Amino acid sequence: VVCRDGCIKAVGQADVIRNQFSGATFERIIDCSGKCVLPGLVDAHTHPVWAGDRVHEFAMKLAGASYMEIHQAGGGIHFTVEHTRKATEEELFDTFKHRLERMRRAGSTLVECKSGYGLNLETELKMLRVIERAKQSMDIGISSTYCGAHSVPKGKTATEAADDIINNHLPKLKELKLSGEIHVNNIDVFCEKGVFDLDSTRRILQAGKDIGLQINFHGDELHPMKSAELGAELGARAISHLEEVSDEGITAMARAKCAAVLLPTTAYMLRLKQPQARKMLEEGVIVALGSDFNPNAYCFSMPMVMHLACVNMKMSMNEALAAATINAAYALGKSDTHGSIETGKQGDLVIINSSRWEHLIYQFGGHEALIDYVIVKGKVVYQNERCGTM
Repeated sequence: VVCRDGCIKAVGQADVIRNQFSGATFERIIDCSGKCVLPGLVDAHTHPVWAGDRVHEFAMKLAGASYMEIHQAGGGIHFTVEHTRKATEEELFDTFKHRLERMRRAGSTLVECKSGYGLNLETELKMLRVIERAKQSMDIGISSTYCGAHSVPKGKTATEAADDIINNHLPKLKELKLSGEIHVNNIDVFCEKGVFDLDSTRRILQAGKDIGLQINFHGDELHPMKSAELGAELGARAISHLEEVSDEGITAMARAKCAAVLLPTTAYMLRLKQPQARKMLEEGVIVALGSDFNPNAYCFSMPMVMHLACVNMKMSMNEALAAATINAAYALGKSDTHGSIETGKQGDLVIINSSRWEHLIYQFGGHEALIDYVIVKGKVVYQNERCGTM
């Protein structure tokens, strides 16, 4: 039972609920006989605001070019930055809205959304305004992330870029937050060899934390950088990627209750070694999942991400579901309101046309026929037109 305020009023056996609410009237009743009701899925890592897709680079990847080779040839992030800088706010909002709708149809009810294809203050703010607009106008939860340190802008060193972010970008974000124009939740840095080193990363993350942002950053993806150790030391809420994390980093993250946001799509598409999900789980790390939707990993579907996590990272289906719901909500600082079906939490639900919830993971790419309803704050935001016929 979801109340008019969008929160879950009661959870329990059908006959108990019927007795408890025998005198109540409801705006809508959904018959879920033979179906499964799951928490809305949470996508803990996406880059969904940009112009300029990179479909042409896919052939280069298939021919063996590495991520950094494409990056150094003027492709990768810089190609998208160029197109995003030229795009109008309206153009960016239209494509962003379309992408969020596709994520929602695949069961995502809370999505982390990053900036990061501007690399200058003007474009980063343009992206953050687009995210803010979607927060206000769309029926989907959004956790916004400032990722101005996604790459080092052309013509600058990493130190110069870090100085610009600390002295210009972050004070402006603080000012816009105080005026109520833009509310950013997290700060992100791409801590990587040839991008932002450990020292620059530390400075930016600490400056973000000082203005009230949660630390949630890219670390240990292509090279071991000791990002996990740094995140644990700084009190990071989450670190993403971690394909090259050290044993010491895993231990530090477990101790600090810092979530690991694993991205099986990225490792799959870039043919990287898979993150050590099993070792992290055994050490007590809070493991979450994200789609890493971006021009380099074009995936909207958390059910497909869960499937890849099970097959390629050896997670169980129970672990993958927890990682795509309650643990992903934890990685965004939202596990008190999202990620599980409990009284008092937000009424975000996915109803699937199967008596076994495992079908959501088992059917690779089958979510379009399987998901009957997606519900956000008790409101049906997606209903499959073939609902009930499968």
